[in-house]
Amino acid sequence: MKSFILTYTLIFATVSFAQKGKTPYPDLADFNQKFELAKWLYDYDMVAWQTSDSVMKQDKSELARLGSEWFCFQQNDTWHAVYGKYQEQHFDLVFHFVMENDRAQRTTATVDTSLVNSYSRALQTANKQIETMKDTTGLRFNQFIRANPDNTLSVWIFPAFQPNSVAVYGGEFSYTLDATGTQILKEDVYFAGTFRGFKVDQPREIWINYRDTTTPTLGAVFFAWYYKAYFTKIVIDNANSISTPFKTNDGSWMWIHAEKQQGKRKKN
Repeated sequence: MKSFILTYTLIFATVSFAQKGKTPYPDLADFNQKFELAKWLYDYDMVAWQTSDSVMKQDKSELARLGSEWFCFQQNDTWHAVYGKYQEQHFDLVFHFVMENDRAQRTTATVDTSLVNSYSRALQTANKQIETMKDTTGLRFNQFIRANPDNTLSVWIFPAFQPNSVAVYGGEFSYTLDATGTQILKEDVYFAGTFRGFKVDQPREIWINYRDTTTPTLGAVFFAWYYKAYFTKIVIDNANSISTPFKTNDGSWMWIHAEKQQGKRKKN
């Protein structure tokens, strides 16, 4: 019953803000920008899942040539995924897949050499920044990369869906690199001091603790969007507000934001 009441209280709060001409807290422009990127990261991850399944079906002699420098990219609205290994200033491309009708198809089409070299270098450079963390936590991470209009490269590294079916959050690492992928120009890192997680074994309402931030981080938005089908509700619990994706009666999704009321903040 509490979940039912909370859901409709939040809807009422959002409508009330809109009627008064106020922007719901947190700032919607900032949130919408993060949400658009989170949706793109989600699509990227889906391509990675499907193509990696195809990779594991390939010949063992080819699999032996692989390193950790795999990535996806879009060209003319078509998703591509390449797998190989970067060494001696060169990317050895082993597998190239394209998504056709939501299915991964292997192709022998060539990929621009400068693209695969710069992307793989950027991934190596970024991953070195959290190498110690990876070794000490034993967690698996997902990597994402995209070229920017100014020819710089952006790399995001988030905890992956773990093999023991645990959805992990609490750390996210974003880097902007030069066009060659060798120099970090900017970094945006959030780490709560420890990673947290929820076992994906039964549908239930969960609250993810971001009470040390005033607005949802990109990783929080991505987590809620990525795992929304696994739980009955996912609430991003910020310092002064909460945000949650909500499934409407017609099957579409919307985001609901509300300011917290003093004395009614979610406890651990």
